[in-house]
Amino acid sequence: MKISHFDIPDIVRLTPKRFGDNRGFFSETYRQSWFDEAGVDIKFIQDNHARSSSKGVVRGLHFQYGKNPQAKLIRVVSGAILDVAVDIRHGSPTFGQHVAVELSAENWQQLLVPPGFAHCYCTLTEETEVIYKVDNYYSPTQEAGIRWNDPALKIDWPVSEENAKLSDKDRVAPLLADSPVFFRYQPDLMPFHVESAMD
Repeated sequence: MKISHFDIPDIVRLTPKRFGDNRGFFSETYRQSWFDEAGVDIKFIQDNHARSSSKGVVRGLHFQYGKNPQAKLIRVVSGAILDVAVDIRHGSPTFGQHVAVELSAENWQQLLVPPGFAHCYCTLTEETEVIYKVDNYYSPTQEAGIRWNDPALKIDWPVSEENAKLSDKDRVAPLLADSPVFFRYQPDLMPFHVESAMD
C-alpha cells in the first residue's frame, strides 16, 4: 500500500498493490490494520456502490454533519472520475480550499476524505462505477451540500455547467458563503478528527 498526502494534510491518497498474471490480477483493496498502524481512528461500517452511465455526471458536493459525520474511502472499479474534497472546517488554514485527483480503474488509487470536508465527483468516462466506504450510516436529517460549481471554490471541473448531469437537489445547493457553520477546525485532534458545530 502506497500512501501520499496533499497540501491539505488530512486528505490521503492510497494506492493498493496489484499482483497480476495472464489470468488477471489480485489486490487487497482495504485492510483495517493499514489505518490502525497509521494511527487513523476510522472504522468503516458500510460500502456504497454508484454507477453512472454517461460522462459528465456530477454527484456532490455532499457531506454529513452533527452526531454522525461521515469519513469516506473512494475508489473506482470501472471508468474514471475527477474526485474532489473541499475543506469546510471553519477556522482551518485551508478553509474553502480543495483537493482534486483523478481516480480510475486503471490507476487503482483511492481517496480518503475525513469528516469536515464536502465531497463531489465528476465522471470522466461512460459506464463509471464508484465504490466507497463510510464510517457512519446515512442520516437524512444530517445531510447537506454545497453548490458544485461555487465560483469561490475555484474547482477546475472537466464539464461545463450546461453539460453537467446533476440531480435537482445538487443543482440548487447553497454556496459555501451562504452555508451555516457545520464544522469547526480542531488542530489538536488531527488527523481525521473534527468537532461538529451542529450536534
